[in-house]
Amino acid sequence: MSTTIRDIGPGDEAAWRGLWEGYLAFYGQSLPEAVTRATWARLIDPAVPMIGRLAESDGSAAGFSLSVLHEGSWTIAPVCYLEDLFVRADRRGAGLGRALIEDVLALCRVRGLSRLYWHTREDNEAARRLYDGFTQADDFRRYRLFL
Repeated sequence: MSTTIRDIGPGDEAAWRGLWEGYLAFYGQSLPEAVTRATWARLIDPAVPMIGRLAESDGSAAGFSLSVLHEGSWTIAPVCYLEDLFVRADRRGAGLGRALIEDVLALCRVRGLSRLYWHTREDNEAARRLYDGFTQADDFRRYRLFL
């Protein structure tokens, strides 16, 4: 299987949307079209501190990662939050998830970022097995207020 990971570009909207819908379905979520449209616009805007990467396997879109860059109060160099990571169900188990994380990690190193972090659901055992190969989860709990 031939795999390429590259920046998401303006011509990738249809492929990304197909993967995005699969990602939302995996988590049992739906978003208003305006949110998806705004996310897409941010991904292709070089002024927005986001990294969008597309994994292509045998010529078709197979997965993606979306990361947000931000300043941190405990570091000098910016931080990278790997917000979204998805691989199509029919391409899982072939190392694409690992390759996407390694890709983001390499970009973080090249850019001189201080930290890469992410989270997943407690019951996402397959993802947790992959993530545990990079680092162990910490003991923090997440709290969210929707405004």
